[in-house]
Amino acid sequence: MQRECLSREARLRRSYYQVLRDELDQFVIGYSLVGSYNNFLRLRTPYPFVELRELKPRARIPSMEFDAQNSFLIIFTEDFIDKKHKKYIRYFDANKTTKTNLLGHKYFPNVENFDRNSKYFETGEFFSLLRSLLPVDYALLIQRNQRTKVQYALTHFHVRVDWPIADASETLAKYLRYISKDLYEKGDKYAENLQKKLFEYYGVPVMSGGRRTAAIVAAQYFRQFDAITTIYVASSESRSLLRIDEKGVSKSVLVKLSMDQVKVLADLAKISQNSFTKNYVVARQDKSYICILNVRYDHTSHSLPSEGGRMRELNFDTNWLTVAEEHILPKPSVIKYGPIPYKMIYV
Repeated sequence: MQRECLSREARLRRSYYQVLRDELDQFVIGYSLVGSYNNFLRLRTPYPFVELRELKPRARIPSMEFDAQNSFLIIFTEDFIDKKHKKYIRYFDANKTTKTNLLGHKYFPNVENFDRNSKYFETGEFFSLLRSLLPVDYALLIQRNQRTKVQYALTHFHVRVDWPIADASETLAKYLRYISKDLYEKGDKYAENLQKKLFEYYGVPVMSGGRRTAAIVAAQYFRQFDAITTIYVASSESRSLLRIDEKGVSKSVLVKLSMDQVKVLADLAKISQNSFTKNYVVARQDKSYICILNVRYDHTSHSLPSEGGRMRELNFDTNWLTVAEEHILPKPSVIKYGPIPYKMIYV
């Protein structure tokens, strides 16, 4: 639901959610990209930079996994999930973030001194807890504390998303008016193509691994809620951070820039080259400067609701995403400087 349509109380909660999400953005960028780069450094292994062509809509991504790349899936929802959704979003007492459950978690350090308050977003220990749980399989769930109006907590870990891909595809296809009732109403091939288009709608290849597939299914499932949800997924295959939220899809990756590009960016930001290096460069590699590129995608007319709600036929060859914005982001620890618009993909 759009912020303008909310009550004053709900608008306040959304503003608070968005402030917390800004903090979470910085943490996950640091962990997924900068942290992964440092992992490769420690192993004395060249970092597998994403090629810019891989950021184009419908691009094929090499199906090679890198163990040093940090991978995770986070579901951060504005409200709490009602128990009726447990059929598809599998969060139970057995995977709550309690001391008893964490005793069986091999990654979690010093569990004997676990403070149950550390699961709350507002506490100083929240990100330490989050970091320790990110390597766990499946998803981490951050949601509103059911007993309060505006307090968020990492309530569950090892959360499985068990909604079938066919159901997710059917829901999206009905919303876009490519079908009226059933995924298979126009035949098996049509249904297969619609399922492939679900992946494209959320900016991932059809043969994506488990975390990215779970991420797009979760993103589609949570669209039925009035509250907004943000999905973060990083995979060892894509070497990128994918964020799916109420505005659509964006990806962040590490890129190598030349000295000439750094000069251009410093001029664009109206800052000195030293200031740019200090606030935007996460590492140096020979003569290259390593920075964070963020790409935001827009949906094309083919992946927006049809005019007047008319039924339409799927043309599989049309693009459902287009590159909308590209920015070089400041380092995660920087708060004074903002993203710098900079086109790289189609140059």
